[in-house]
Amino acid sequence: MSPRHATCHCGAVALRCDGEPTKVSMCCCTDCQRRTGSAFSVAVFFKRDQVSTTGQTRIYERPSASGFSVAFHFCPLCGSNLFWLPERLPDRIGVAIGAFEAPDFQRPDQAVWTKHRQAWLDLPLGMPCYEENPLPTPKA
Repeated sequence: MSPRHATCHCGAVALRCDGEPTKVSMCCCTDCQRRTGSAFSVAVFFKRDQVSTTGQTRIYERPSASGFSVAFHFCPLCGSNLFWLPERLPDRIGVAIGAFEAPDFQRPDQAVWTKHRQAWLDLPLGMPCYEENPLPTPKA
């Protein structure tokens, strides 16, 4: 698979993601709604060692709905929130799906925190949905 490239709006921060994502997750929590200014967020999770970044970022760290902190990295010039490092998944990095400029990106594998979704938002049929976060799967 060719590397995938993600950039902020102004191009000052860029990511190179090698390999396949470990998961694509739609989050409907109120924190993600507030952070994105939208009804949900979609994170493409990769192993941290699969992603390299260029450019300077600013960091905003806060607790998440699951009780673990998340460090959000954003471009100090245009404000785009490109990626985040979740304490709950210490070997993963979440990348904003919209930063890839890929309209054919795979649909999310799951929707989480659906108890907070906007009432008008219909989720795709057959997608696993969780009112909160599912429990992490044990590593083999």
